[in-house]
Order: sequence, then C-alpha cells, then structure tokens
Amino acid sequence: MFLLSPANAGGPRGRLLQTSPNVPLAARLRAGERVPIGELYAFISALYFRGKLAYADRFAAGRSFVITPCLGLLEPATPVGADEYEALARVPIDTGEPRYLEPLRRDVVRLARDEAGEVVLLGSIASPKYTQPLIDVLGSRLVFPATFVGRGDMSRGGVLLRAARAGEELEYIPVAGAVLRGTRPPKLPRA
Repeated sequence: MFLLSPANAGGPRGRLLQTSPNVPLAARLRAGERVPIGELYAFISALYFRGKLAYADRFAAGRSFVITPCLGLLEPATPVGADEYEALARVPIDTGEPRYLEPLRRDVVRLARDEAGEVVLLGSIASPKYTQPLIDVLGSRLVFPATFVGRGDMSRGGVLLRAARAGEELEYIPVAGAVLRGTRPPKLPRA
C-alpha cells in the first residue's frame, strides 16, 4: 500500500486551477465538474506527482491513497469539486493544524486497523509534516524508498517514473530510525 504526499494546491500552478480562464482543467472545475484528485495534483506537480501515481499504479494498483491537507486520505480517483479544491488550497499541511491532522489521523488509524503489512510513503521524508503523524500510528510499518534520502522533489519524481517504466520496485526501509537527510546523490542520467 502506498501513501502519496500531495501537490501544493496553494502554490502558483495550484492557483491557476482557481483563476485561469485558459486552463481546461480549471474550466472543468468552474463548470461544476468533479475531477479526480490525482488528476488535479498531477497538473500542479507534473513530474513528481505523476511519478508517484505511475509508481503506485504499477506496484499497488488500487491500493494507494493521497494525503490531503483537510480531507484525510483519498484514493487518486476520488472526484473533488471546486469548493473542496479551494479548501485543499487554503489549509496548510502542518502538524499543528487540526484541519490537517484530525482527518489524516482518523483515516490512518482505520487503515492500520484494516490493512496488514508495510505502508510505503511516497513523499518528503525530511520533514515531519508527513512522517510524524504517520509513524505515530503505523510505527515500524511505515517505510519509504531508500533512494529518496538526499533527493529533491524532481529527482524523486524521476526515480519513481523510471522504476515504474522498468517494472523495478525500489528497496524500502523503515522511516523509524532512518537517516532522513543525506548527501545529494548524483543527478539521474538523461532518459
């Protein structure tokens, strides 16, 4: 099972979905269409989130969830409307923010009760905003790709896309006790 950290709906590309008349995805939201959250986040963070989606689809089809700022865990295909999207853009992902923490904790507790085995975090491991609330519930079951240490968002996205295309699942290590910050690895070779 995979947990995918979200794209920043409050950032520049995220705001395009609320304001731009020239972005077809924004027009769909404004017209009242509910759009899958995975599609929205893939637009906002093209390489990194697209890499997470491709990797999760390849190695855990139907068993992945997106961490959201205020809606807990959602399957990537879950449709959201304009009002929900605006809430996602407003609520900060912060361990001191109850609108983030309470729905996340509720869903992770349910997940821990209903599912056995490892839970793979595909997201930033260097910040406690994802790792702390997850490890509090999942403990040693929470793992991440070892190759993430020292990599930035774009590099992690590239690693995930390449692994998904090659059909080669990455090695996972527990978050608890791991070195979460390290020396930046060499750049990925051009594909």
